[in-house]
Amino acid sequence: MRTLRSLSGFSPAIRLLLVNQLGVTTGFYLLIPYLAGYLSGDAGLSLAVVGVVLGARNLSQQGLFLIGGTAADRIGPRAVIITGCLLRAVGFALFALPPNLGVLLAGSLLSGLAGALFNPAVRAYVAHAAGDRRADAFALLNLFSSVGMCAGPLLGAVLIVVDFRLSAAIAALLFLALALAQVAVLPPYRGEAVQPGVLANWRDVFTNVPFMGFTLATTGLFALHNQLYLLLPAAATEVAGSQAATAAVFLAATVTTLTLQVRVTAWCQRRWSRPVAITVGLAVLGLAFLPPMLVGILTAAAEFAPHTQAALRLGAVLLAACLLALGIAIAQPFVLELVPEFGPPALTGTYFGVFYLLSGLVAAGGNAAIGWLGDIGGGATTWLPWACCMALAGLCAAAMAGRRRGVPARSPVGATATPTRTGPHPTPSPK
Repeated sequence: MRTLRSLSGFSPAIRLLLVNQLGVTTGFYLLIPYLAGYLSGDAGLSLAVVGVVLGARNLSQQGLFLIGGTAADRIGPRAVIITGCLLRAVGFALFALPPNLGVLLAGSLLSGLAGALFNPAVRAYVAHAAGDRRADAFALLNLFSSVGMCAGPLLGAVLIVVDFRLSAAIAALLFLALALAQVAVLPPYRGEAVQPGVLANWRDVFTNVPFMGFTLATTGLFALHNQLYLLLPAAATEVAGSQAATAAVFLAATVTTLTLQVRVTAWCQRRWSRPVAITVGLAVLGLAFLPPMLVGILTAAAEFAPHTQAALRLGAVLLAACLLALGIAIAQPFVLELVPEFGPPALTGTYFGVFYLLSGLVAAGGNAAIGWLGDIGGGATTWLPWACCMALAGLCAAAMAGRRRGVPARSPVGATATPTRTGPHPTPSPK
């Protein structure tokens, strides 16, 4: 009920973007978790070529976030969001065609470019339209995203039994429907004019010392969040001996987010400043990796029956998933609320683009390092990768705690642009 009340207080534009976020994450996770298996199985590609195809998507998305954010500032976030959804529809539709390396590479590149476009554009639009309720809006964005991250793999698991290409076609149709809905309903922004000179705008962002310090202090948030899709599923599968345990990890995280996200954000707003909330959230993220590490050490040092040992280890992983979701619920809305406040409203998209570019690079490097530590340590259930995650969270929490004075004190209420419609439709409220 609290979530519904919070949702009803926002404009139709914000509510549409929340539904869009649900659709985007559902469509993405309906397909992408099963892409590697399809490429190496039915498509008959070697593992090296599979790595190239998957890497093309990651590279095009992570490397072009800055372009997407800049485009949102210069042509408006609405057009960029719609373009991104259309490109993702085309990219996923290419996966539905008979497998061919050129087609698969094109699909990967287009789907990655799509994410680089609509991700910062959606955040820029929400930051503008939510006004003084940015944190609440970003909390709901995280909630809807979490539901999609759980629903997508479950739906994909059903469709993959029939045919991977059917999954790709359905995902493509979903993104096409999202694009059409936004063409029909989402109002355009008429924001502040951006000063000429893209390179000058980029230089202003990259030389904004408080913003860069804040970004570097919080990039660990996304590297650790990614362990919900890397380290935790790997550990659950290793313990249970079945990939079905991955569903339990996603379910635990999703239930935690659905149950606590809105309440946690409201509680933190009443009691803490935003830097304190982010610091606490990062500390909770570090705490999330403690139970699997301790249980792994305990079960390796003492004699337990096999079933007891497996139950203890799986329980620790599920507890880690819950704490990880809680840490994200505490920190992420305030991180995203603060990003646009470091610069002028006209460069909101650019600031989000730089933020996601750097966060994506750190997340990619973190995944590689954590995976490598798991390999040399003897598996995902050994203590080494968990300790690495705890250390990263601790460093980021300490860095954030040291940057309190460099963080804007409050949201610049009333300084944001107002979405306007052409035609007979009413202008949505900034809330």
